[in-house]
Amino acid sequence: MREDLGNLELLLQRYPDLLPCREAIVDAYHILAHCYDRGGCVFTCGNGGSAADAEHMVGELLKGFVRKRALSVEDREALRAQDAQEGAYLAERLQYGLRAVCLMSQLAINTAVSNDQGGDLGPAQQLFSLGQPGDVLVAFSTSGNAKNVAYACQVARHRGLKVIGLSGSGGGRLAELAEVCIKAPASETYVVQEYHLPLYHCLCIMIEARYFSL
Repeated sequence: MREDLGNLELLLQRYPDLLPCREAIVDAYHILAHCYDRGGCVFTCGNGGSAADAEHMVGELLKGFVRKRALSVEDREALRAQDAQEGAYLAERLQYGLRAVCLMSQLAINTAVSNDQGGDLGPAQQLFSLGQPGDVLVAFSTSGNAKNVAYACQVARHRGLKVIGLSGSGGGRLAELAEVCIKAPASETYVVQEYHLPLYHCLCIMIEARYFSL
């Protein structure tokens, strides 16, 4: 494992408007690293376009992003040993992942909670069931005031999870509930979301570099 902040500097060169976010990005990276160093899981949530960002971030964590994350010799041999043909196929194509779950992607539980308990409780209910102390919630809200995100953050704190927020410049309620809130320097929803993508891409690249070689 290693710490490489070079990718952060590249981000800030490409997006100089994000320079005021540097300290928060580093703090968020350390929270993610602490979680993964101890075998934890990262959960994500958001609304609308931010729900798509929450899902996108998980996609970058569960498989190779900018690094291939090839399986070890031991894992490849074990897969081949259990099935000569299909095991070989799996051995050459599977990649290591970092444990992550998007709370917005679970259709059955989200619709059940919406119908039975309340439409804004889906992420909170899942996190109450799945979250463990030492895990992390990455919460996206351009205003910082999305109700479902706030409820999930409150459950996260109750369950012993750290919260990383990605919001707009105001921060809103999310800035109060998160250990670290990365406030994109904009207030217009679509502009905030345009900043969020390079921000979480950078975090994923940084955390991937900690655990996987090129």
